[in-house]
Amino acid sequence: MILYLDILTILSVGLLIGTEFAVSVFINPVLWRLEDRAQALAVKAFAKMLGTAMPFWYAGSFLLLIAEAVLRRAQAGFALLIASCALWAAVIVLTLLFLVPINNRISALTDEVFSVEVKQAHRRWDTGHRMRVVALALAMVLLLVGVLRGAAV
Repeated sequence: MILYLDILTILSVGLLIGTEFAVSVFINPVLWRLEDRAQALAVKAFAKMLGTAMPFWYAGSFLLLIAEAVLRRAQAGFALLIASCALWAAVIVLTLLFLVPINNRISALTDEVFSVEVKQAHRRWDTGHRMRVVALALAMVLLLVGVLRGAAV
């Protein structure tokens, strides 16, 4: 049973990080090159779509990480799994405090042109998002090493 949990957790966390990485490295750089109206429409659409789906994916992945830690509490990699859970929780809290408000403002735009203030907010979101991707990748490494250490014993 724990093997299936490992697979599900690694897939969920890995695909989430891959999605966030793609936004940071591929999608946003393309969006920055669009003319203002097209950029406003695209960023608003992405903000709405991802802003709806990602909270559930983050929460589900967090619950899977907790399940990993609980089931592996007597194994060698337990401390790494706890660190992964703690980092994931910190990312969620910081996302709610800093990135979600910016995302909500962008997704609620009524005009189709990016004002200077909205562009600056999007740049702040983009910078925060890149830091989030790094933290999520670290959480994934902690998860993988924790699972491998636990399985090796």
